[in-house]
Amino acid sequence: MATTSFVRNKATLPDLPYDYGALEPYISGQIMELHHSKHHQTYVTGFNNATDALAEAQHKNDAKAAAAQAPLINFHGGGHVNHSLFWENLAPNGKGGGGEPEGKLLNAIKEDFGSFDSFKKQTNATLAGIQGSGWAWLVKDKNSGTLSIVTRPNQDPVTGTLEPLLGIDAWEHAYYLQYQNRKAEYFSAIWEVINWGTVSKRFEK
Repeated sequence: MATTSFVRNKATLPDLPYDYGALEPYISGQIMELHHSKHHQTYVTGFNNATDALAEAQHKNDAKAAAAQAPLINFHGGGHVNHSLFWENLAPNGKGGGGEPEGKLLNAIKEDFGSFDSFKKQTNATLAGIQGSGWAWLVKDKNSGTLSIVTRPNQDPVTGTLEPLLGIDAWEHAYYLQYQNRKAEYFSAIWEVINWGTVSKRFEK
């Protein structure tokens, strides 16, 4: 479902399916423009530079130089993947964003969290508990099909047996220009622009 964009093995910045100001008043257009065109672009550029440096180091059989690129590829590559998923998670309020999920996803949330409200409260508590920068994710276990909320520090992506369904960015650049130190307000507001249609498609695939 995610349209993490690569062209000829190079990461590229994906277009947004909505205008920068379309998520207001919940997320300001200024934040969206900076977040997408500057921060996400930095991850794209950093990933491409690191992969180029890795290829050069491997060509020269320079193991030390090659190893030095691994954390950069993880950080910038993770930032690219996480943000590509994040943009798809969002939609303007009343135009695909906000409300509650339906069908199989809603039933699964009720089964694993008790209710949709309980799920939101648990997610917000998890977000509030993140120390420093990171993400909270609603994930599905590929083996059992159960849902859970997990966190990842910095730009570490969700991997392994967990399928990321919904990610919420807890980095300051995602909210500070609008909410300053009132990040709990951001965590509450973002539910008004969550695209449950996209999350449901990820759940059901």
